[in-house]
Amino acid sequence: MLQRTSALILAAGQGTRMKSALPKVLHPVAGRPLIHFPVRAALEAGCAEVVVVVGHGREQVEAYLASAFDPAKVRCAVQKEQRGTGDAAAAGLAKVDSKSTHVLIFYGDVPLIRSKDVAEVVLRLEEDKAATLSLATCELENPFGYGRVMRNGAGDIVEIREQKDLSSDAERAVREINPGVYAAPVSFLRDALASLTPNNAQGEYYLTDIVSFAVSKNLRVTHAAAVPDVMDGVNDREQLAAADRRMIARIQEKLRKRGVTIRDSARIEDGVEVGQDTVIECGAVLRGATRVGANALVDVGCVLTDAIVADGATLKPYSVLSEARVGTKAHIGPFSHLRPESLIGDEAHVGNFVETKKTRMERGSKANHLAYLGDGIIGEGANVGAGTIFCNYDGFQKHVTTIGKNAFIGSDSQLVAPITIGEGAYVATGTTVTRDVPADALAISRVKQENKEGYASRLRAKLKAAKEAKKG
Repeated sequence: MLQRTSALILAAGQGTRMKSALPKVLHPVAGRPLIHFPVRAALEAGCAEVVVVVGHGREQVEAYLASAFDPAKVRCAVQKEQRGTGDAAAAGLAKVDSKSTHVLIFYGDVPLIRSKDVAEVVLRLEEDKAATLSLATCELENPFGYGRVMRNGAGDIVEIREQKDLSSDAERAVREINPGVYAAPVSFLRDALASLTPNNAQGEYYLTDIVSFAVSKNLRVTHAAAVPDVMDGVNDREQLAAADRRMIARIQEKLRKRGVTIRDSARIEDGVEVGQDTVIECGAVLRGATRVGANALVDVGCVLTDAIVADGATLKPYSVLSEARVGTKAHIGPFSHLRPESLIGDEAHVGNFVETKKTRMERGSKANHLAYLGDGIIGEGANVGAGTIFCNYDGFQKHVTTIGKNAFIGSDSQLVAPITIGEGAYVATGTTVTRDVPADALAISRVKQENKEGYASRLRAKLKAAKEAKKG
């Protein structure tokens, strides 16, 4: 049935309680916008297509969906005016593929919902052949704010009553609630949505009224038992934070079961992959398309964004990697900054306060202290000393520094690109290199040192006198 089912995800609301210029469904949970998760759940459940109903901030929502999902599978429909969930569903239904026989409807602000949660609502129609409409229901200790599921004496569902429309203590005491997931044939929904009227406390077209419509036509309404926690919607920043914590916990639980050690306070966002026997220490943050191999260490406070770290690599504390690649058994940090297009080879070392940008370090090369290496190629086994700078930018263009295999760059050297240091060459400490250095050559450029005997005490006296004169 799911192969012939279109999913309608309602995401047109303004979300005023978020108090933000950003559309509610674009606020992030575990590194992805809220809307990402329900769309993914529908696709993973096997729905033929997903139609997202947009309204407030539609251009931003449409742009995200187009970038994150296949446009052939995920499309948008527009609710021009905010006239309620029933009106939003009608706008989405008009865009459903003509080949679909059934429609699954739920909301775009439920990030914890899973594919199995929505699939069960659709499949309930296959199990209960007599039913026309299926919905998810669950019980809450405190159902305040939710629409209540009303049943008759025989236990059949007859109506959904919204919180503001509850008229008695008995109705308010009902604990079975409607999380807002429905499935029904396309033909039924067309008739049901066309019948809606805004005769309620909010003056809106309620999607929930399709239940009483079905009952009025003597059509059976069935239900699928839902897990309350995964059905929670996000309406404000506090609920957003709670959903984020639960999603991060879910991700960590899955990785731990796969053999990853994750310390408390580490944060691993949706989409990150981590290999077996890797250790993620306290305060580390892994996000985006980050991939960490097996037997690696991501130590305290490291931040990885769209980074790829190979097996056995060690990232020492407080290293920052953005769109960088680290090879097998390489050592990074502490306090290293690998910026985009940094390629650190197998067994290479990048140490304290070293920054790289668009630089490739080959196997076993080292830059252990206090260096800026931008737009460079550093050959196998080469050593870059403390304080070295690749002077790669002339104010208009970036230029490349190339260091050959087994070359040695002494501390406090400045390599003015474009420049090539040959294989096995030696650049002396404190040298400013402005011309290519041949293989096996020594490059040295220093001001001649002069020692003035006995001058230090005279200099101190002169400086002290100047200080005293200034006071007087």
